[in-house]
Amino acid sequence: MYTLLKMIDNFIWGLPLLLLLVGTGCYLSCRLKLIQIIRLKLAFTMIFKKSNDTGDITSFAALATALAATVGTGNIVGVATAIKSGGPGALFWMWVAAFFGMATKYSEGFLAIKYRIKDSNHQISGGPMYYITNGMGKQWKPLAFMFAISGLLVALFGIGTFTQVNAITSALHHSFGMSSKLISIILALFVAIIIFGGIQSISTLSGKIVPLMAIFYIGSSLIIIIVNIKLLLPSLILILKSAFTPTAAIGGFSGSLVKDAIQKGIARGIFSNESGLGSAPIAAAAAKTNEPVEQGLVSMIGTFIDTLIICSLTGLSIIITGQWQSSLEGAPLTQSAFVSVFGQIGGLIISLSLVLFAFTTILGWSYYGEKCFTFLFRVEWINYYRLIFICMIALGGFLNLNVIWYLADIVNGLMALPNLIAINFLAPIIIKETNHYFKTLNSKT
Repeated sequence: MYTLLKMIDNFIWGLPLLLLLVGTGCYLSCRLKLIQIIRLKLAFTMIFKKSNDTGDITSFAALATALAATVGTGNIVGVATAIKSGGPGALFWMWVAAFFGMATKYSEGFLAIKYRIKDSNHQISGGPMYYITNGMGKQWKPLAFMFAISGLLVALFGIGTFTQVNAITSALHHSFGMSSKLISIILALFVAIIIFGGIQSISTLSGKIVPLMAIFYIGSSLIIIIVNIKLLLPSLILILKSAFTPTAAIGGFSGSLVKDAIQKGIARGIFSNESGLGSAPIAAAAAKTNEPVEQGLVSMIGTFIDTLIICSLTGLSIIITGQWQSSLEGAPLTQSAFVSVFGQIGGLIISLSLVLFAFTTILGWSYYGEKCFTFLFRVEWINYYRLIFICMIALGGFLNLNVIWYLADIVNGLMALPNLIAINFLAPIIIKETNHYFKTLNSKT
């Protein structure tokens, strides 16, 4: 099973998909006139803009829900896995994927608002399955079904359940010796209580937990970098050098090629910030705004916070402390970097961060899975999906880490393909309406 999944993963995340992901971001960055730089300040001001427009939740709540789904194991375990497999250079390719991914994430948020609908329960529904059918035309509906099926698989077998539960159980078992099976069952019960409350319950909790956990983790990571500040410049040089040349075997690190750094960096970067996957626009569609450009800007901030800030701090902490050369991998590798500065408290910091990050990711993906499910099946059947989702969480602590990551990568790739096709197809509309919005905005100032 492990060998088969590895072969499938290497095929799906081969050169064609990586080129499509980064190429789409590059194209949109150019055509949108580097919107991720020029409009970054404006994007931050949009987060807290109050609106009485159509929608279920505020733009801030939509961003918090999207961040809840993206700020998870990818920021702690995924970064560690990428560096362990691809060397320090993998972090550079994460940055590249995130920079261009911001333009992609903007486009996803834009399309989410432009083509969203109200379902039979009078709730907002949106995302790639809707901008494929409503934007590209009914003849493209098979592509929308492909996305929804893939999204449902990601929610049930990928980012939404197994990877998050495994990260939580591994961290708590490593720190406190707790039973993985027991943790999985307790976690399933907590999730059940929340997800039956719907998007309002999920967004309310995410809006409270996400900012606090991000500040806590960022502050702790900055302390590690400040303590090792003399090694910051050499570490940055190592990252840049390793991005373009093979990394030799050092200590417990077995060495890596440039292609390993590129593949692992981009794949783990996309896994973390989900730019191009099509998941974030499902949450963005629920925002109380009628202006696609404004929600696109808010959505773009998600990638900036997730990868260019949080993932960067994780990677720098691992590299600057020299722990990337150890024999550890996954969460224990990141824990070792924190322990080297904070002592045993460092292990507790990572354990707590992982639990919060992964728990909120589970909640965010439960919502994404719901919307994919209701597109494929009847809205009245949603509780059946929720029960299956909870069962998958209970099973998450029983699986092997490597098998889980490969399975998650595979379904992520299958989800990204139809979304990227749709974004490229609808790019002329995105570009035209974005230019018109800023032309109108400039004429008012």
